[in-house]
Order: sequence, then structure tokens, then C-alpha cells
Amino acid sequence: MTVAFKQQSADRLQESLGLVQRLIERQRQLEHLMAKQDAADAQAQQHNLQELSQKLAQLHPADIAHVLEALPLEDRLLAWDLTDPTRDGAVLLEVSDAVRESLVEVMDPDQLVAALAGLDADELAELAPDLPRQVVYEAMGRLGEEERGQLQAVLSYDDDRVGALMDFELVTIRADVSCEVVLRYLRRFDELPGQTDKIFVTDDAGLLKGVLSVRKLLVSDPDTLVEEAMATEVVSFHPDEAAVDAALAFERYDLVTAPVVDERGVLLGRLTVDAMVDVIREESDSEMLNLAGLKEEEDLFAPVMDSVRNRWAWLAINLGTAFFASRVIGAFEHSIAQLVALAALMPIVAGIGGNSGNQTITMIVRALAMGQMRPGQAGRLWRKELGVSVINGMVWGSVIGAVAWLLYGSASLGLVMLAAMTLNLMLAATMGVMIPTLMQKLGKDPALGSSVLITACTDSGGFLIFLGLATLFLL
Repeated sequence: MTVAFKQQSADRLQESLGLVQRLIERQRQLEHLMAKQDAADAQAQQHNLQELSQKLAQLHPADIAHVLEALPLEDRLLAWDLTDPTRDGAVLLEVSDAVRESLVEVMDPDQLVAALAGLDADELAELAPDLPRQVVYEAMGRLGEEERGQLQAVLSYDDDRVGALMDFELVTIRADVSCEVVLRYLRRFDELPGQTDKIFVTDDAGLLKGVLSVRKLLVSDPDTLVEEAMATEVVSFHPDEAAVDAALAFERYDLVTAPVVDERGVLLGRLTVDAMVDVIREESDSEMLNLAGLKEEEDLFAPVMDSVRNRWAWLAINLGTAFFASRVIGAFEHSIAQLVALAALMPIVAGIGGNSGNQTITMIVRALAMGQMRPGQAGRLWRKELGVSVINGMVWGSVIGAVAWLLYGSASLGLVMLAAMTLNLMLAATMGVMIPTLMQKLGKDPALGSSVLITACTDSGGFLIFLGLATLFLL
């Protein structure tokens, strides 16, 4: 029997999360009262646990994953203990890597093997890197020979390759049969694999010849041969291709499924849209973390030292760049002492430069991630961003220059503000294009620490430009 779990909107999901949190809080209170050996409290505690278990049982595995990620570690483990063991594998597939690690740590090997029992080869491959090796071997031993071969094939590819995301549940047919024969064949299945929008047409050697859309099949004349109704121009992928590139192709061509073939054209498996959505989300999360200088995804309720280890590297770099910026200011202490207005105005120049640089670097990182920009186009984009920075610098530099003139009664100071802001915006544009481009050439993620680096450049550069011009023309 297939059990269907009701999908919930974001608001309903938050309501479920709130209810689970209230039940856990009540459970903690009852446990505290249990210290008094009150039988009534013991009964209330048992009733509360039963209510919490029933609530979790009503949730979709993806919703349970959301709830677990939003709970502190102690409460998370309580909810995890009350989750139906037959659904443990499905929930482990949905939670983030950081939270999955905390759940796997408290499960003994037998529990882990039981949780993996209902998973397909491709799903088991997704969890394998986070599981003890012995558990993976034992789970593989319970698979059939075909599934074991599929699992080994998936595990042979890196996580960011198409081959690691292949799904082996698909329907294949021959080209020399009629649509009526195909329909009779499909009726023999209890249910079709998920996201089945097309049927793959292969020959006796397994070579992909085309695809037959289910929509086309349903409206075609029963006597029509498959080779007459199928599409021969197919978007397909090789297992060594980057998963991100495949995800972008899914978005570009509005694909639901697509075949994965080897260099000879033999059908190996398929990609599905749900896997590609996960790739896009993970890539987006990774870029967001890298921009902030975080090395990896972090459990919101992770132990303090785990969070420290994740964050310290770029904080150390930031400290070094901040110290350098302070030394730039220190070199102009005499100028600042003679004209105190410089101390009040120099953060404006640095702040506007940092903002503009982050805008540029975000556009370039996004273009590189989407495949819209090639390294050879960096010069053209730099000239464009330079033009934007000059116009913005002249306009907003004039505004802040006029304000400085009115506040301090010095037209020369206003002109220095105009020149400094324009030059710093030009520096921000240059570094905003250069940093991610250079990162990509070095084989690194273009977003890695970009926000930290651009801020360091515009702060130090802004102080140096503004104080240098002020010293040269005002003092």
C-alpha cells in the first residue's frame, strides 16, 4: 500500500514546526516534574510523547527534515527518536549535510542499515559519503546484483558530476513496435517511475535512438510505430559532465527528465528535475556562503567549536586587511590632525566604494555561475563597469562634495571628495571584475571570499586615495 503524506504550504509548515516545538517544551517541563515521582505526571508525559509522535507521523519526510533543522540538538534528537524508523532513510535524504551528520552519530550500525533498506541505489549513493564504510558495505550486500552494480557505478563519480546523480528507474522500449504494444506494456507496471514524462527508445545493444513523449503516446494512433512518433533530437548528458551545467540545461529547456549516455551512446540512466532543483539550491547556498567567507554549510545549532572552525579562516584574513587599512590611516595622522573633517568624511568614500564593489562582484560571480561570461570577456565587462563607476562617481561625488562644501566651507574639500569617490568607485569596478575572474583561472570558486576581499580593497584604497588627495591639495 502506498502512503501519501499531505504536502504543506510554508505557513502550514511553520505552524507544524511551532506545534512540535511546543510539545517538546512541554515534554521538558514534564520531565522536570517527573523528578517528584508523580504518577499523574508520568501519564501526562507519555501522552505528550504519543501526541508528538503522531504529529511527526503526519508530516512528509521533507517537512520532518525542516523541523529537525530548526530544533536545537537535544530537542532534535528527541524528535528523531520519535520518528517512524521505516522513514528514517527518506528523512536522512532530505536534511542538510550538517544536520545529517548529527543524526547519523547517534544511530548504531543496525539502525543505519535498517534505515537504508528501502532506498534505491541512487538514493543510497547520495547518503554513502556520510555513512560509516562498514554500514555501506552491509547495505550493498543486501542489494541484488544489478542494483549493486548501479550503486558502484554512481559511487565511482565525484559528487559534482552527472554520473553521481543518475536515476536508474526508467522505462525503455524498442523502435519497431506500435504505440498499442507500448500502452499494453505500460499497463503491466504497478506504477511508473516518478517524473516519467518520456519513454526511452533503445536498440538491442542499449544504444539510445530517441525518446517517446508520454503525451505524444496518448494521442497517437495505436497502429503508429514508435520510430514514427518518437523524437530523435534529444538533450542528453554524459556522466562526466558537471552537474551544475546539467541543471542549467534543465532550466533552459524546461526539462523534466533527460537521458545519461556514455561516449558510445549507450543509455546508462536518467536525470530528473527534482535532482536538478537540489543541485541549483545547493549551488546557490554554496555561493552565498563563499561570498561571506564560510567554508561549508553550518548547522544552525552546531557546537561552538565547530562554528569557530568553519569561520576562523576568512576572519583571520579580514583582520589582516583591516590592520593594513588602519596602517594606511596611520600614515596620514598628521593630515587628519590638521584637518579634522577628514576623519568624518573618509568612511563615506570607503563605504560607497565597498557597496559598489559588491554590486559588481555579485554580477560577475552570477555571470560566471550561469555560464554567461567567458574569461576572455573580462576586459569588455571591466570597461563597461568602469563607465558605470565614472558616471556614478561624478554624480554622487558631486552631491557629497557639495554637502562637504556647505558643512565645512571649503570648495577644495568638496572637489577632493568628488575626485576620491570617483577614483575609489573605479578601483571597486576593477577589483570587482578581477577577483572572481582570477579565482576562476586558479580553479577556485569565483565567489570564494569575494565579499571579504572586495571590502578590504575598497577600504584600504578609499582611505589611501582620499587622504592622499587631501594631503596633496589641501595641506
